[in-house]
Amino acid sequence: MTDMTHSTENHENYDLRSVIERLKKYDNEYVETNEPVDPAAELSGVYRYVGAGGTVMRPTRTGPAMVFNKIKGYDDFRVLIGLLSSRQRVARILGAPKEELAHLLRDAVHKAIDPIVIANEQAVCQEVVHLASDEGFDLRTLLPAPTNTPEDAGPYFTMGMCYAADPQTGEHDVTIHRLCVQGKDEISMYFVPGRHLDQFRIKAEQAGNALPITISIGVDPAIEIGACFEPPTTPLGFDELSIAGGLRGRAVELVQGVAVNARAIANAEVVIEGELIPDYRVREDQHTNTGKAMPEFPGYTGDAQAAVPVIKVKAVTHRKHPILQTCIGPSDEHTNLAGIPTEASILGMVERALPGLVKNVHCPSPGTGKYMAVLQINKRSLQDEGRQRQAALLAFSAFSELKHVFLVDEDVDIFDLSDVIWAMTTRYQGDADTIFIPGVRCHPLDPSQDPAFSSSIRAHGVTCKTIYDCTVPYHLKANFQRSQFMEVDVDRFLPGFSNLTQ
Repeated sequence: MTDMTHSTENHENYDLRSVIERLKKYDNEYVETNEPVDPAAELSGVYRYVGAGGTVMRPTRTGPAMVFNKIKGYDDFRVLIGLLSSRQRVARILGAPKEELAHLLRDAVHKAIDPIVIANEQAVCQEVVHLASDEGFDLRTLLPAPTNTPEDAGPYFTMGMCYAADPQTGEHDVTIHRLCVQGKDEISMYFVPGRHLDQFRIKAEQAGNALPITISIGVDPAIEIGACFEPPTTPLGFDELSIAGGLRGRAVELVQGVAVNARAIANAEVVIEGELIPDYRVREDQHTNTGKAMPEFPGYTGDAQAAVPVIKVKAVTHRKHPILQTCIGPSDEHTNLAGIPTEASILGMVERALPGLVKNVHCPSPGTGKYMAVLQINKRSLQDEGRQRQAALLAFSAFSELKHVFLVDEDVDIFDLSDVIWAMTTRYQGDADTIFIPGVRCHPLDPSQDPAFSSSIRAHGVTCKTIYDCTVPYHLKANFQRSQFMEVDVDRFLPGFSNLTQ
């Protein structure tokens, strides 16, 4: 292990620690504890009751980001969970109203700023260096990767920014993947089919070469959210780190790895450097034999994969007193990570094709950020009738893993699901307003997308995509005006209601 001193100049504005310090200024946004916690299932179990909304097993409580300062067996590490599990918290971190996050991210794509490389001695992520060749090097005792449930295949890194280059073009991509610790210097990496990094890996493997890769953990949340954009908004060769640059108005800083020919995020808390080994696979649950992987975003524990690619770790670097960031797959942290970029992608595509028709988009918690979107439609004339359904078709094109689209009018609050269901109750007829699009490829982690569930499904991961048109026909709008109440100065009355808080 090598301990190095680095300058932190120019890194304090947009790194994980500065974000945490800003959150401390707000009530109920951040808590920490010195109570020792076991990273094997106990940490996630605690978080379920304190901060984990979403599709986590009930009961849950939507609450603050949490830092555990004392991790059993890991004296120097802290663990952060739930940083992005509140849309309001994401809005505060990115500096925009929570209703305008889709617009903010859409604009950031068009204002993208390419990342830059800085000198190694300036990178705080390399303050401490552990080489895999060092005596006693062992990932299992070095990094407190949590086991989310007792039946997990093993410890997982769930918030690693995986970054690699196309071996033929040199173009870069960053994504988040399921990473299971398999040994002292091995990590398995699960790829949903079609991911760009998998395309890079396949190219390298076909040439008989390893693919150098870095995994940066604990970074500016703008990077984490930007990394979750997908095609067609970010086609193959588009470096999503440039979106974080657009969000912050400055380039993301990268640094060359100490042991592999790959770049890492310079202000990360922890960086794992390694190589994806060609023609080498392991069974994901080879050490536990549970048949399970880890909790995934739909709310179910994924099946362990029989053969997954392996990263051979060459080095681990980190800041002094590092913070390992993690998340629970079914929590609202995933909803926001996946959902807000999806909102931006839909908004951008529809606006280009049908300008002015869609006012806003929301991918709410029950839809896991991937499977469901609510589009707020503004029909301006009779000529817009029917275009709302075109907008839904464009939404499916903007994000291929989308399963259900709800269309509502401009007077419906798309961030209030009670209002959305009210629109479905009073402005929707199932036989006239439901559009089925069967036999379309979607996402393999939805267990209902399987021939065993429905005879209409030809193969696993294929689904029936559905549009629920809950908009009022334009010529009937006058019959669907909501009751109008008097506008009042409510603040004048609040002091008299001593038990009422805002």
